[in-house]
Amino acid sequence: MASTSWTSEAAFETAYSRLVETFSTGRTKNVAWRKWQLKQCWWMIVDNETKMVEAMKTDLNRAEFESYAMDIGLIRNEILETLKHVDEWATDEKIDAGFIMGTLGKARIRKEPLGVAFIIGAWNFPFAVSFAPMLAAIAAGCCVMVKPSEVAAASQNLLVDMMRQYLDPQAVQVVTGGPKETTFMLKHQFDHIFYTGSNKVAGFITAAAAHYLTPTVLELGGQGPAIITKSANVDLAAKRVAYAKFLNAGQICLSVNHVFADPSIHDSFVQRLAFWNDHFLSKGTDQMVHCVNDQIFNRLDKLLASTNGTISYGGDRDLATRRFSPTIVVDVEISDSLLSEELFGPICPVIKADYVTAYRQISKMPHPLALYIFSSSQGEIDEILRNTNSGGVSINDCMTHAVVPNAPFGGVGSSGMGAYHGVHGFKAFTHMRTVVALPTWLEVFMKIRYPPYSTENVKKIMVKNSLEFKRGETMEDQTVGSGSWLVSGQSVGFWVKVAVIVMAMGFADERSGRRLGVARLLDIFTAKLRGLLK
Repeated sequence: MASTSWTSEAAFETAYSRLVETFSTGRTKNVAWRKWQLKQCWWMIVDNETKMVEAMKTDLNRAEFESYAMDIGLIRNEILETLKHVDEWATDEKIDAGFIMGTLGKARIRKEPLGVAFIIGAWNFPFAVSFAPMLAAIAAGCCVMVKPSEVAAASQNLLVDMMRQYLDPQAVQVVTGGPKETTFMLKHQFDHIFYTGSNKVAGFITAAAAHYLTPTVLELGGQGPAIITKSANVDLAAKRVAYAKFLNAGQICLSVNHVFADPSIHDSFVQRLAFWNDHFLSKGTDQMVHCVNDQIFNRLDKLLASTNGTISYGGDRDLATRRFSPTIVVDVEISDSLLSEELFGPICPVIKADYVTAYRQISKMPHPLALYIFSSSQGEIDEILRNTNSGGVSINDCMTHAVVPNAPFGGVGSSGMGAYHGVHGFKAFTHMRTVVALPTWLEVFMKIRYPPYSTENVKKIMVKNSLEFKRGETMEDQTVGSGSWLVSGQSVGFWVKVAVIVMAMGFADERSGRRLGVARLLDIFTAKLRGLLK
């Protein structure tokens, strides 16, 4: 593996200028270019999978299975999904804008790439969190500057070699550096900045972006809680929380930070949590990820040493190898050192609290990236959802909401802004540009908009209460929802079209002596439509 020194200021200036120049030519707007580069990304991953696994083993002691599941597999899937849909995503989108603007004016949304995008990756998933937003930016037609995390050095060096070998150097560049170099890079005007990492660094990035009013997507984290209610499947909850803490040694923005367990099941939950930790480690500790560096290890060590809680399981750690074993801490209060910041490690504080106390406490804290609810009661689940906010929610599981197809992934408040994955990633790097072209012969109907104005024309432009709601209505008077199965999720216009089709079928049925059996369907549908239009 080639060694990579950090990018000099002169080299960065050259790379930056090249991207700006390339975007100005329109080269990356061509969908053929986008497809070509996405396919190059596929072969880049396929040809280097073994090296990627080795690099993540070096940086994190990552097991081969985790590297394939959490980095390589996710990237492969994102490439295929993006290739499958990029033509559709990039095509102009017609707008339901009525007869004048829509039919006559041909109103549409044109998808324009924002320009030169700067993607700053993180060390915990060194390939996935750099490549996934890069794929979205390429699909959108942007030029891309990628800066992988310098903390995972082996992965960074390999990523640099891979990108320079496989991707178009005129439109996709990779740079390296630490905080000083990144600060210099952020002094330049980008058209979009995508950052994955900590809240602290995100503050510096948004400040730099504000200088040029640059849009950003921030994928951060937060203290993601799990709530285990008394109705939960305790063993399943323990198994899945233990897995979330084991995976990447808890060094995941989506990991469970701490657990609220109902007093009635607290002890059994802690026991099963210990059981599953033992089971996951039954073949030794070699399959468990280590802390990425001494700084991360020492931070966790200090937090654990300062807790007023009781270590009921684990606590073993070794600075020489940076191995930090899964650790369960009970008798924990909200004011404990373990809840003073996002843990980002394999320590699991368990707080004894019913679900109402839990969601009330969660609502007082910054919005987390994820919330996990373990319950068999839909009433409990709905109550928790009503009284909390988070980037996403997984029910009776951990982290699965982040891989839901066609769904946005992102935070809210201090856990981030913006979202990506699938079409949402494409949109993050795209300007939705409204275009309309009214025919010039409509000028005869548009004279009233020009000065000098006439008070007689005010009535012609006045907006009337077409919904016919009444003055003096109270909140209790409101009807929520469509109120009809017939219009749920569809417009009246849609059902009118359906009615025309059914009527045509009825006419054909009548001509055939009602042998088609459509007449009865027509009677039912007509009655329903009549009720809708009342």
